[in-house]
Amino acid sequence: MSQTTRLPMDSDVDLHVARQRREMVRAPWSVLGAISAGGAFGALGRYGLATAWPHSPGQFPWATFVTNVSGCFLIGILMVMITEVWSAHRLIRPFLGVGVLGGYTTFSTYTADIQQLVAAGAARTGLLYLAATLAAALAAVYAGITLTRLITRGYRSRRDRRRGEEAQS
Repeated sequence: MSQTTRLPMDSDVDLHVARQRREMVRAPWSVLGAISAGGAFGALGRYGLATAWPHSPGQFPWATFVTNVSGCFLIGILMVMITEVWSAHRLIRPFLGVGVLGGYTTFSTYTADIQQLVAAGAARTGLLYLAATLAAALAAVYAGITLTRLITRGYRSRRDRRRGEEAQS
């Protein structure tokens, strides 16, 4: 591929791995379609939670907080499942990770909520929300990764033993 006709690249694609390199050569329409469909589902979930749990200006925005933290937890689970447990179809990560969970989590609303809290005279609540969301989201990703690895440990070790036996055959 020449330098002038570069395709947009996924930052976690290793071009030294043939299977991942082929992903970059294919037309991006299937990936874009998977992301779009997943994004619609994720956004509907986020909208449903925000509608069911509204907040007034100056109040802690619990719906956005819960959405972002639960989405980060699910991202931790997903990343372990698709990188360590499953041999996932190439559209699973774009559909679930970028689409569903990208549409579900809403860090742009998080920043708008902080601005609204400050404008409503609740700067302390805004600062608490800022710090709590960051800490809880990072802890949720870590918890999702750790719990999923713990739960799938037996499955992964059996799979690895089977692969070792097949390689020796």
